[in-house]
Parts: sequence; C-alpha cells; structure tokens
Amino acid sequence: MKPIPTFCKTDYQFLRELILKSKNSTNAKEANQLSQELDRAVISKESDLDSSVIRINSFVTIEDVNAKKQMKIQIVLPSYADLKQSKISILAPLSVAIIGFKENDEVDWELPAGIKTLKIIAVDNSAVYHS
Repeated sequence: MKPIPTFCKTDYQFLRELILKSKNSTNAKEANQLSQELDRAVISKESDLDSSVIRINSFVTIEDVNAKKQMKIQIVLPSYADLKQSKISILAPLSVAIIGFKENDEVDWELPAGIKTLKIIAVDNSAVYHS
C-alpha cells in the first residue's frame, strides 16, 4: 500500500497555490496528481515535520528497485528546473511521485512504459528554507 505523504502547512499552502496557477499549463495532469496527493496528505507543524520528509528544495537519492539504479535529484520550483543539474520541477511526474514521502518509503511512479517502484534512499533538507 502506498504510504501517506506528509507536508508542513507552509509547503502545503504553497503547493495548493502552484496547482491553481498550473491548471491551464502543460503540467495540468501533474498538477492534478499533486492535488490528489495533497488531498490525502497529513499536514504537520514545521517543527514536528520529520527531517527525512521530501520537500521543495530537498536533495533526494532514489533507487529504481527493479533496475537497482540510484539517482540523485533536487526538487525545485518549475522556474529553477534544470535537468543538467538534476534539478527536477515540483510539477514533474517524478517529483509528484515522491514529494511528501520520507527515507525508506517505496512509491510507484507511473511512466509511459509502465509502473516503476522507487525506494527513497536518502533525503537532505539542508537547502530547504525554514519559515
């Protein structure tokens, strides 16, 4: 069963606004998926949020469970996305699949070729802005 995502109130509200702005964009499908994840999420206080939860600006190491391949990415706002630097937009399908989850969670990522299972190996939130 898929784990329940967790967000702090600030990130939750910010993502809700981002989804509203993205409704008519090319990312409408991803914005809709992100909205569904937010609908079932647990909202926690910033101070109570587990430090291994993936947030905006988190550096994440994930592993494709079947291929045994790891990759390191950073989840960023759409305007900062840069694939060459492994900076992935929060509205990209990969980010939508893992945001709000934490180290050791396994999540399914839907690709055109089928569903991949990803394991979250490590999360570094040192770059996250804390309000």
